[in-house]
Amino acid sequence: MTDYGQDLLFGTFITPLAQPAQHAVELAIVAEQAGLDLVTFQDHPYQSQFHDTWTLLSYVASRTQRIHVSGNVLNLPLRQPAVLARSAASLDLLSGGRFELGIGTGAFWDAIESMGGRRLTPGEAVSALEEAIQIMRELWATDKPGRVQVDGSYYQVNGAKRGPKPAHDIGVWVGAYKPRLLKMTGRIADGWLPSLNYLPGGLPDLEEMNASIDEGAASVGRDPSSIRRMLNIFGRFGRSGRAFLSGPPQQWAEQLADVTLTYGITGFILVADDAPTIERFAAEVVPATRELVRAARGR
Repeated sequence: MTDYGQDLLFGTFITPLAQPAQHAVELAIVAEQAGLDLVTFQDHPYQSQFHDTWTLLSYVASRTQRIHVSGNVLNLPLRQPAVLARSAASLDLLSGGRFELGIGTGAFWDAIESMGGRRLTPGEAVSALEEAIQIMRELWATDKPGRVQVDGSYYQVNGAKRGPKPAHDIGVWVGAYKPRLLKMTGRIADGWLPSLNYLPGGLPDLEEMNASIDEGAASVGRDPSSIRRMLNIFGRFGRSGRAFLSGPPQQWAEQLADVTLTYGITGFILVADDAPTIERFAAEVVPATRELVRAARGR
């Protein structure tokens, strides 16, 4: 069993549809009032029916007081990393330390090219993301001397001033599935944020993927337990059933607790676009899951 021992966090994953205009914002407010830790939004800038995710994150942060906000995950090929670093730090300061940076390499390359982004191979996209994270961390490191110099193959920063410093240590969470990107996540990221429905073999895939992250962490002397493991999940409340997350709240809690204790997942982000599901998840599943994990760890 793999339990990295971190406290659990729970959130929701919302589609940033532009119509009705306030729906995504209202769901974020519902998530905060229900007591969730995090609200996240897809980032597909080429989708004309979506709000721009960065604008939405900023607006939601201004309409809430406690809940953290994140992209799930931000599309790096259409967001210049040095500018993104300044934007992230600014939003973190303005929100009182409530921004987290979920980020990915990009996937839909025809659509990315249609918006002016450049097409990369999978290997190039991993290298580009690693360079981007290095640039962002350097710009946030206001305690280091001198200006930022990064001469990468995909991104360059030539003497940019450091800052602003974020209000808290922004979590850099990578949406990763393949071994090379998973190992990079272990080397330089703070968290891992995949979606369950993208795992070809389902939950058992988490074991091998965790091993790749752990290998990457060990290669640079990092403690693997310092890297939070999260999961975007899908479910349906109903009568008891055998399927994963298809049944009453207690069944959900038992299944999620088992995922934590077996695979080390300590962040669960529920994909939901309606208030009743978010409220029921927060009121019934979250506390029960926390109690089950607490009791198991105590034993």
